Amino acid sequence: MKLKRYWMILLIWIGTFFGLQAPIEAQTGKDQMTVIVEIEGDPYERKEYIETYHPFVQVEFVYDTLLNALALKGKREDLIQLSQQTFIKVMHYVQTYRVPEPIGSTAFEEIPSPELNIPYTGEGVKVGVIDTGIDYRHPDLKENYKGGYDVVEFDEDPMETMPEDGMPTIHGTHVSGIIAAKGKRTGVAPDAEIYGYRALGPGGFGTSVQVIAALEKAVEDGMDIINLSLGNSVNSPDWPTSVAVNKAIDMGVAVVIANGNDGPGKWTVSSPATAVNAISVGASIDEGIIPFLEIPLMDKRISLSPLSGSVPWDIQKPYKLLDGGLGKKPLSSLEGALVLMKRGEISFGEKAKNAEEAGARGVIIYNHNEETFQGGLDTEVSIPVVSVSREDGEWLIEHVIEKNEWVYPAYEEISNDIADFSSRGPVVVNWDIKPDLVAPGVNITSTIPDGQYESLQGTSMAAPYVAGTAALIKEAHPDWGPEKIKAALLTTALPLKKEDGSLYDPIVQGVGRIQPEKAIDPPFLVYNSRLTFGKLTEKENRKKISLFIENRDHITRRFTFDYPERQNGLVWRLPGTLYIPPGETEEIEIELKADSDRLEKGLHQGWLSINSQDQTIQLPYIFVHETADYPRAGGLDFSFLPLKPDEYRFQIYLPEGADQLVVELYDPDTLQYQKTLIEEEDVRSGMYTQIFKRNTLGLSGNYLMLARVLSGSEYDSVFSRIYIDHGGS
Repeated sequence: MKLKRYWMILLIWIGTFFGLQAPIEAQTGKDQMTVIVEIEGDPYERKEYIETYHPFVQVEFVYDTLLNALALKGKREDLIQLSQQTFIKVMHYVQTYRVPEPIGSTAFEEIPSPELNIPYTGEGVKVGVIDTGIDYRHPDLKENYKGGYDVVEFDEDPMETMPEDGMPTIHGTHVSGIIAAKGKRTGVAPDAEIYGYRALGPGGFGTSVQVIAALEKAVEDGMDIINLSLGNSVNSPDWPTSVAVNKAIDMGVAVVIANGNDGPGKWTVSSPATAVNAISVGASIDEGIIPFLEIPLMDKRISLSPLSGSVPWDIQKPYKLLDGGLGKKPLSSLEGALVLMKRGEISFGEKAKNAEEAGARGVIIYNHNEETFQGGLDTEVSIPVVSVSREDGEWLIEHVIEKNEWVYPAYEEISNDIADFSSRGPVVVNWDIKPDLVAPGVNITSTIPDGQYESLQGTSMAAPYVAGTAALIKEAHPDWGPEKIKAALLTTALPLKKEDGSLYDPIVQGVGRIQPEKAIDPPFLVYNSRLTFGKLTEKENRKKISLFIENRDHITRRFTFDYPERQNGLVWRLPGTLYIPPGETEEIEIELKADSDRLEKGLHQGWLSINSQDQTIQLPYIFVHETADYPRAGGLDFSFLPLKPDEYRFQIYLPEGADQLVVELYDPDTLQYQKTLIEEEDVRSGMYTQIFKRNTLGLSGNYLMLARVLSGSEYDSVFSRIYIDHGGS
């Protein structure tokens, strides 16, 4: 089955309005560039060799913990000359990481600091925050800040990006305050020692090599806990950052990672939260007031997401809704009305300011992709600004604006729920359940630079809540390693329920919501509690998983298992009643038998129950039968190779390979087809890479690259804006 070109034109057109990253050459410039190369031999000896025989190449950093590598900075021609040395093995190519755009608070009032009835404060526990840096001068942080490193500028000053140095950042300071603020705000572990590792520079952007470098430095500095509230776009368990995270955990560090803000769709978790042994955290809602629009005559309700920096959405009466286009001047009078604007061309702040000047009561911005989005205002306005998905925005135009209907703002008080934006699992390839658990991530007030405070929401706020709790556990049990800390958090989590009383799926909440008080000293621990059976492809499938139960109680504990709801084609084999003496650990086996002819294809998930005395623990399980609706491609990249003259590297991640891969270039302005770069069949699973000589491409300038993947009857596509140099000096 051949993939046709014409049906993708509309998709490409939509893509032209996305924020697509520039090629590496545009990012680094032609004079100086920094690369990280893996090497053979002692990295310090190689450093001395380079400094002696290649004096125009500067060794910025030596990696000897998670990587055997060097960070090198120099002119392109000098790096090319150095690359001929036989001890240089591999270059780590750039994958962009960033902190999610901040999401504004939906609450009317500031949420107070967490009040935990726990006799521990994290004293003596080292927590590393790999992020945008920390404003360590903040009065709530200066006592607990103990040091760190800046791998963006390679110095020992991990300060946030200030306005005079580029697009300012606040994220790392906010995260740090959730963990260990001590002042007007109180963090989860107010006596923990905070170390900042600045891996993300102006605007909150960084690269995989910077994140890995920061992770390595944090491990070298003896961190007990590391928090990473960042991510990329690749759902893969074996992306280099995920591998580095697992190595750090193997070395005794508990690593907590935000699951991402790309929900509510499945498969939206990304690296490094995909790391098997990490504690990946989704966002829950403790208590909140969520705004929405009602259109009663059409029985329609649309959720609203306030932008960071917006005044509260306090509108409580019906309003006319008008179409403000892209929000550019001149705008017609919007006096006494709400205005709907499309994202793009000008900033959110400009749109809001223009609407305010035209008399609007509030602004609703709709997206240009399928999800809701997170954003912030870069200027002060007196009217509230919220966002909705593209689907909801287009619906409002068709059914409200064009029909001259009114909208009715309303609010809903919710508690113990899942945030819509929280990324869902599972992980592609190994089908692992992520997140591991959820934590409060909505309306979280914390520290920001210049001694200020702000309420934000996101999994970036949920992860440090867990990291702070992990610090409390570490103080209570100094000899516990990352496996035991994770087991305590997961064993004691509370599974959350939907309105109908059923549990949220495991890929939404993991094992449930964190319960810090119970996690400090649980009577028993369940290890390997997330039951991932993988992919079932045989006619008769038998899968076994071993888990371990450790009895920490002073009495013998009795354990029984409840079978899950019966399902056609599925048979479970669970242990009988177990009695585990104090201080003993028992290995138990759970077996799943599946009949392919009777079992429905797709993603299957649910819950098993363990009962002990007065406690019930829910164990989430997951497996894929034959196939599922997972993304067939991701991680698209087309980059200039810094160490190879006149070469470009194409890269795409294919989790299960492809029957056919087609890669084409289009003119970004006219969307006219330009060239087919790749047309290949029977492509193996994993990272597909191809090197192109610049003089064989026959093209130069900006293009839209479209990669289309066919696997059986399933197809998928990804695209990106690329730049091909004309080859001049």
